[in-house]
Amino acid sequence: MIQQLINKIQKTEAPIVVGLDPMLDYIPEQIKEKAYKEKGETLAGAAEAIWQFNKGIVDATYDLIPAVKPQIAMYEQFGIEGLIAYKKTIEYCKEKGLVVIGDIKRGDIGSTSAAYAVGHLGKVTVGKNTYKGFDEDFATVNPYLGSDGVKPFIDVCKEEKKGLFILVKTSNPSSGEIQDKLVDGKPLYELIGEMVSEWGREHMGDSYSYIGAVVGATYPEMGKILRKLMPKTYILVPGYGAQGGKAEDLVDYFNKDGLGAIVSSSRGIIAAYKAKNYEKFGPEAYADASRQAVIDMREEINTALVKGGIK
Repeated sequence: MIQQLINKIQKTEAPIVVGLDPMLDYIPEQIKEKAYKEKGETLAGAAEAIWQFNKGIVDATYDLIPAVKPQIAMYEQFGIEGLIAYKKTIEYCKEKGLVVIGDIKRGDIGSTSAAYAVGHLGKVTVGKNTYKGFDEDFATVNPYLGSDGVKPFIDVCKEEKKGLFILVKTSNPSSGEIQDKLVDGKPLYELIGEMVSEWGREHMGDSYSYIGAVVGATYPEMGKILRKLMPKTYILVPGYGAQGGKAEDLVDYFNKDGLGAIVSSSRGIIAAYKAKNYEKFGPEAYADASRQAVIDMREEINTALVKGGIK
């Protein structure tokens, strides 16, 4: 699966993943009105609005991008109906040929971690039958319970030829309260980066490991250090755009081969029609605004890479 992701990045020339993280206030009124008319102002109505909103964005962008990253919390808040929309979104994205990164940030131990891994990346046995649960291609994992919480995911990934993105240095402002603490003279995020690199050696693709890392765009100096610590690790980079990460900050997240990183943008793309730059599209053409935002993001990143001597 890591090679499939790399191939799609090369084909689209877009090291971009679109975060399908829909909030109800991102969704244009005409979509909500139609969903509520059909299913009422209910959890089912909200989930239907989310599904239709996602479908519009995917239809408008799937030919430009290699991957999507639905954040499960945005669906879980609507209960079972929301999770049905999450599953429908995953299936539809796969029909469109997109790689799906499930942003689930799971982290537990033993059988619980194994159950999460099976539910999201593997297969579960029911009597004589086996079924895939959510069936994402990659999942995000929190490593701060140690290897007990990560190894079950790696085991399932080996069986299914799927991958992980493990939280190393996250983009949120308070991440340093824990991740920057010194342990044996090193910041904790560096030690986690070393562990990710070690775990990655257990599950290698052709040139990069199936075991990737999450490193926020908001900390470029730390990203530069982590890139050197994890040369064979693909880095998922959140925090671009709305959170303050800039294209020129991303150069050091990439290797000299022009690969090694994929940059995530969520509301900057899916709610682009609300931004001043794209307000001309309006709510009716929200998906067209998202398409233009992807095109602009691709241009910004590729220009920065060329200036940085990467491409």
